Amino acid sequence: MKEQPTPDTDVVIVGGGFAGVAAARDLSRSGARVVLLEARDRLGGRTWFRESPLGRPLELGGTFVHWLQPHVWAEMTAAGLELEPSPGVEEIYWLAGGEVHRAGMEEYTRHVVPGMDGLTGLAREAFPQPHRPLPLTELAREADRTPLTRRLEQLGLTPEETEVARSRWTLSFNGSPDEGSWAQALRLAALCGGDWRMMSEANRAYTVAGGTGRLLEAVHRGSTADVRLGVTVTAVHHDAHGVEVVCADGSRITARHVVLTLPLNILDAIDVHPPLSPGKQAAGERGQVSSGVKVWMRARGRIRPFIAFASDDYPLTMAGTEYEQDGDTILLAFGPHSAKLDVTDVHAVQAAVRQWRPEIEITAVDAHDWTADPLSGETWFMARPGHLEHALAELQRPEGRVRLAGGDYASGWAGYIDGALESGRRAAREISTALEKEKETS
Repeated sequence: MKEQPTPDTDVVIVGGGFAGVAAARDLSRSGARVVLLEARDRLGGRTWFRESPLGRPLELGGTFVHWLQPHVWAEMTAAGLELEPSPGVEEIYWLAGGEVHRAGMEEYTRHVVPGMDGLTGLAREAFPQPHRPLPLTELAREADRTPLTRRLEQLGLTPEETEVARSRWTLSFNGSPDEGSWAQALRLAALCGGDWRMMSEANRAYTVAGGTGRLLEAVHRGSTADVRLGVTVTAVHHDAHGVEVVCADGSRITARHVVLTLPLNILDAIDVHPPLSPGKQAAGERGQVSSGVKVWMRARGRIRPFIAFASDDYPLTMAGTEYEQDGDTILLAFGPHSAKLDVTDVHAVQAAVRQWRPEIEITAVDAHDWTADPLSGETWFMARPGHLEHALAELQRPEGRVRLAGGDYASGWAGYIDGALESGRRAAREISTALEKEKETS
């Protein structure tokens, strides 16, 4: 690309999820001109709070937040947003040895503790500063190279304890725990002070009162970015002087810098010229673990509050009660393999729920398959072995005037809304600094 002395804008941000919106706001505050391009007809990325045919608004994507997540909590505090607690649980079902087990929380916890303690007990030693995981400690490097289930096999657990632990991490990975890194478990626990119980709470216990859309609006407030929805970017050309962003409709935008908020699994969806580094390309080709689904269901009648777990051998790895709705019950479930469950098929979802509760009648379902969505290709980020040692620093490194941002590239809560905010704000800070230096030398 030839030098563009007067680019159309200072920064183009590709993608309007939390990372893109946060970056656009911070850059706007610094005085930069920003164009934000989003291929969908809405902002929010892999979060999506909307009205549901099940009778009430529901979160189709990322949902859970916690005060342990510093970027989320700062935004919620500034905006005066409140937490909404998830419903309680009166009984737990789990599949082990091909049989359904049912108990109260106390008995179930006895089966959970050995595996969770064994997998997370070294969290603070491995990641003493979990928001700055690099450079890796020797223990973190070892854990990063070790598949989670290999570490699980080393713990000497009973078969039932092993299967219970596997089911919990199937839910966390939203995919097969065989493909995930032991470091992922340690890293998440370290973010919660080394306490896996708090980690479980952060993953499930609270949502944004009124929906994640309210949090997105709070982050977007104050942004002066030119937001353009329904615009698909196909290519980015960059050199020492600037960038040119090419859109599917043939339009082109020149800028000084560009931020790409593509999830790792679709990092190759935009042609970048010159290409991204071999390290970034290799990380994109390897991708990350999550390949599952999230599905809401309406069940006939009122159902006693429960939660159920299963390993990745089953189409659903977790299901539980969430809301009462006009005499019926709204259930939430997750499955580890998108290709193995059609979340739009009531009968298929019904059969999956009956693996625990054959008496429950599902009358309607609502879901968005993020793994099959070409604009996401995954649900939430979960690391494969070797990711921290070989990929994270490279993915965070600017490629000239091209930067990656998003929850997949966070140092702290990678795969969470908090990680997206962290990554987007880091990109904005770095670009603001670069723009200031460019002004000084122009």
